Parts: sequence; structure tokens; C-alpha cells
Amino acid sequence: MIQQSLETAWPADLPATDDRELLAAGRALLRADATGAGRAKWPDIFPDSDQVTPAFATARFRIQAAIARRAGSPDKAVVHLVWAGIDRGGTFTDLRITDWHFTRTTSKKGAATWTPQPRT
Repeated sequence: MIQQSLETAWPADLPATDDRELLAAGRALLRADATGAGRAKWPDIFPDSDQVTPAFATARFRIQAAIARRAGSPDKAVVHLVWAGIDRGGTFTDLRITDWHFTRTTSKKGAATWTPQPRT
């Protein structure tokens, strides 16, 4: 239901390959942010990844819906995630919203990839 609402409100505007790449990265970033696990993969996003898991980390979480869309230009995108989690104290919260912004970068060999941007 949530997924359908997002897709209706914000029609798809990315090629399927970009959409899949962005959704996979957005989900992985959310998992790292919400649980503390896997943060070392993105040192620019999580500069303190070598420290212990933050106290606010959720013990369990699930993604309820996710979409990837352009963000103003062909080389910018946002992954919009709606998720639920249980913190370490046992408090459940659903319909949490997290947005991850990405910029398309091109390597010297011409390969384009989506790079997550630090939160400001």
C-alpha cells in the first residue's frame, strides 16, 4: 500500500538500470545507518564507522517502501525510503522516512556510477 502510494505520487523517471542500482545502494545505506552494520563501506557518509554502533541504532528494521527518482537534473537522484524499526529498548516505530541523495559520477574509463552524498 505504501509502495503504491509513493509510485502514484511520484512517477518513475529513471532508466531501469539506474533505478535498480540506486534502490540497492539506498537500502544498503539505510541498513548501515539504522543498525550501524556495514558503515565502513561508506567512509564519506559515516566517518566514525570504526567506533561502536551508535546508541540510537535499531535492533531490527524493515523497509516498507522505496523509490528512486531524479532530483532536479539527470545527474542527481534521491532514494526515498519508508521504514519501520524497533530500537534496543523495544519501542516500535513505523513510517519513518529517510532520503539518500546521489550524484552520478563518471570514471576516467567512462563508467558511470551513482555516488551517495553526505547529509547536510
